[in-house]
Amino acid sequence: MNVTGIIFANDGNVSALTEKRTMASLPFGGRYRQVDFALSNLTCAGIHRVGIVTRHSYQSLMNHIGSGEEWGLEMEEGGLEYLTPYSSSQVSDYRGKLESLSSAMSFLEYGPEDELVVMIDSAILSNLDLTRVLESHVASGKDITVVTKSGVCNGFRQLDLAVKLDKKGEIADMVVDYAAHADYEASMDIFVLNKKWLIQQVKEHIAHNKYHMDRDLVLGLWQQKAATVNVYRFEGIAMFNESVEEYFKNSLSLVDKNIRQELFGGCHPVYTKVRDRVPTYYGEDCRIENCSVADGCMLGGAVRNSVLFRQVTVYPGAKVENCVIMNDTVIGENCELRYVILDKDVYVRPGAKLMGTPTNPMIVKRGEVV
Repeated sequence: MNVTGIIFANDGNVSALTEKRTMASLPFGGRYRQVDFALSNLTCAGIHRVGIVTRHSYQSLMNHIGSGEEWGLEMEEGGLEYLTPYSSSQVSDYRGKLESLSSAMSFLEYGPEDELVVMIDSAILSNLDLTRVLESHVASGKDITVVTKSGVCNGFRQLDLAVKLDKKGEIADMVVDYAAHADYEASMDIFVLNKKWLIQQVKEHIAHNKYHMDRDLVLGLWQQKAATVNVYRFEGIAMFNESVEEYFKNSLSLVDKNIRQELFGGCHPVYTKVRDRVPTYYGEDCRIENCSVADGCMLGGAVRNSVLFRQVTVYPGAKVENCVIMNDTVIGENCELRYVILDKDVYVRPGAKLMGTPTNPMIVKRGEVV
């Protein structure tokens, strides 16, 4: 089966954390970037021709992925391609996914016409067996397959796309940009389509000034009965990191061993850029409780219910609780931090007190001194 993968890198906005980086390159889980999950899902399913659609602030993303060596993309036919606005002489923001696909038409048109295309977003993290999704798509004989997750819709959280299924598992209703009720399933922004059909639809939609994947192509064609939609229901963990609150909550959930094991060691490993560091040093008086700690850290204070990335330093007397601390951050003596996200290379002066809340964590931007 010939399959091409497309990753959307910029969808979503996590406040100050994505001011100078894409959603795809947002650090997560101590050692990873969010794009690692999409790349691992694709390559572990044998998909080794991957295009990454990105609009702006993608330098850190390119630095992280490089040639795709950690995912085996530099060795396979097809490999990895960055689909930036400059590659198509277009410098403005895309108005929707269909417009971004239109600008990447030369990438889409390469290869056999009967090829399938898997489109996957960077803001929703999962350990997903895409081979089963592809098999479901082929067996259904339908034009589009959308991967969904139950238990996300609650009548309050607005979602890009949600579907309601009947007793036979067929779609009874579909809504976009709506806070659907609990009997709906949330789209995980993963779609499978036939390449030839997708190219035709992109060209026709753009010609009619329609740019949105969910509203115009999926919902629009389904309502017109011009396309059939198959639903693949994902039963594993899916983390929707589409807001600061969600990112913070999902990050702290990784201190749970069961969640960590299912997300990172489910049906396949999650690969990332290799950065070898010395083991973490635990000082004589440090107290570490219920934490996820990466390598290279120097820990002398008290840390509880927190996620520490590589090479974090916590000096003696410091108290850190319910925090996400990214790479190369230094927390000085006798500091007190609760419900805080520290971006990379932050220095917290001795004695400082930083306080947020579970629903509104305090964010300190990269490289700042507080």
